[in-house]
Amino acid sequence: MSAASPPDDDLQRRYMRALLRDVHAFERMLEADCFETGVRRIGAEQEMFLVDDAMNPAPLADTVLAEAGHPPLLTNELALFNLEANATPRLFGGRCLSEMEAELTSLVGLADGAARRHGAQVLLTGILPTLRMRHLGLSNMTPKARYAEINRATCAARGGSFHVVIKGLDELDVSHDNVMLESCNTSFQLHLQVAPAEFARLYNAAQAVTGPLLAAATNSPVLLGKQLWHETRVALFQHSVDARTSLEKTRNARPRVSFGDSWVRSSAAEVWRDNVARFRVLFVGNHDEDPEGVLDTGGIPALTALRQHNGTVYRWNRVCYGSDGAVPHLRIENRVLPAGPSVRDEMATAALYYGMLMATAAEYGDVQGCMDFADAKANFFSAARFGLKAPMTWVGGRTVTARELLLQRLLPMAREGLRAGGFDSGDIDLYLGIAGERIESALTGSEWTLASLRGLGAASTLDVRERTVTSVMLRQQRSGQPGHRWPLAGPSDLEAVHGSRESFRTVGQFMSTDLFTVRPDDLVDLAANLMDWEHVRHVPVEDDQGRLVGLLSHRALLRLVARGERRTAPVAVRDIMRTDPVSVSPETLTLEAIALMRQARVGCLPVVDGERLVGIITERDLIDVAARLLDEHLGGTGGR
Repeated sequence: MSAASPPDDDLQRRYMRALLRDVHAFERMLEADCFETGVRRIGAEQEMFLVDDAMNPAPLADTVLAEAGHPPLLTNELALFNLEANATPRLFGGRCLSEMEAELTSLVGLADGAARRHGAQVLLTGILPTLRMRHLGLSNMTPKARYAEINRATCAARGGSFHVVIKGLDELDVSHDNVMLESCNTSFQLHLQVAPAEFARLYNAAQAVTGPLLAAATNSPVLLGKQLWHETRVALFQHSVDARTSLEKTRNARPRVSFGDSWVRSSAAEVWRDNVARFRVLFVGNHDEDPEGVLDTGGIPALTALRQHNGTVYRWNRVCYGSDGAVPHLRIENRVLPAGPSVRDEMATAALYYGMLMATAAEYGDVQGCMDFADAKANFFSAARFGLKAPMTWVGGRTVTARELLLQRLLPMAREGLRAGGFDSGDIDLYLGIAGERIESALTGSEWTLASLRGLGAASTLDVRERTVTSVMLRQQRSGQPGHRWPLAGPSDLEAVHGSRESFRTVGQFMSTDLFTVRPDDLVDLAANLMDWEHVRHVPVEDDQGRLVGLLSHRALLRLVARGERRTAPVAVRDIMRTDPVSVSPETLTLEAIALMRQARVGCLPVVDGERLVGIITERDLIDVAARLLDEHLGGTGGR
């Protein structure tokens, strides 16, 4: 894929002129009451992962779409291991929720059926637990000019690599040279069409309920092998498309992924103007429309420049403009929710969202008059970090946990909001019943994943544990049961994955990542004691940047002792280490590693990714793998 060329200055100026014309035309449309009113509609976008038999991401999106016949409601996303389904807009009320569930289930099933014919399956989860940095190269980016341009423009604006630091139960600290980190996230996005006159009231209500909503629906606790936030998507998304320079960060400039800094006072135009004022244009296009001229002739402008720029500013609650060609409309797009654990879970969360939003607007009017924006924003980030245990401050200033706030206040309000909106009573009972059970049990998708990982213990490698949880997640999604009723992944699930050839096909799947290392200038006595204390026979030697520079073996220490030399000065590790150790990468096939170890006559192989040390495998590891291969060859009847 060739990167797009940056636009010249003249093209940038012409685009900015088009963008400003669109803003002015939008303001004029608001003043002239051009927008559709008297009707509300809902819509949704369902993102999903494609996984292979080993539960790793399967970059087969184009193949799957071709197999499915490119239905208009199924499309690409940033990565070739992602797909997106778009639900048909429906009138707000009645049985719109159950109808949407049926449609999304059908679309996911269509994609899954096509994927299965090519050795893959569809999985709904906020972040795929088995994702690794090696999956996030440009070779896995969807080969479309739009994505190449997003990558070029974002990297150019930032002027350097994307540095991600997220602290949770574990700590993640990685750098990446492209925007593919964003593809780790898949979401379930909800839309609500609103009239301009009610926009501020409903948008502010959406902002107010976002924190409690997210707390009830977290499903992304694991990223790149690390247990982080309950909804790690929130932190990762901000980093993965952060185009701010170091100077802009120093000035505390708002990132493109943002909750916002204040309530909307009166109009959707405030949001458009703020986007243009705060955020540089990332990429341009040809926008020859004269929007005000279109209005003068009674037409409806497309506002393509404004919509394109809006697509590069990722508010968690975003304003959207649309038109059927005859009548334009406004939508509020909620972007906070993760995909999964199941379509039914997602619709239960949708019911909670729409009910809370409408009830909040009905009970408090414009919530900016009775709630501090800082509390709404704090609730959101607290929910992302801690889920249902998060402290929340609601109208009135009282602080309780998200679980208490939902059970005691917001869940009953949601029921009233749906009733007032004319929703079918059966749908209300079904979906809010599921949401209530989930909140009562405190078993969100994130809690299920974390509890399953804890229950599997440390007897197996991280790779096997995460693939076990992912495989159980996939199986349970097909059961039709909501996530809080799923049994946790257990020992029998672990054994099934552990005994599979897919568990040791590559070195990265069983290497040890709990490394004890030394530096070249360290005292040899430190290395000797480390080997004794930790019962290891090989210690990798790395520099301050984590690059492998040598290997110290117990044999080298024995030779030092055997020489019987009286040491008058301390011996450094560099004096006796091997400076050209044989190494492999995480992607090296296990059989190749076995052959290499025999050929080189070494007892261990450091594992490096680029130049950085990421793991180690030993003779003992390969003996275990060989035994499993023999068991599999003999149908599980061979002894060890």
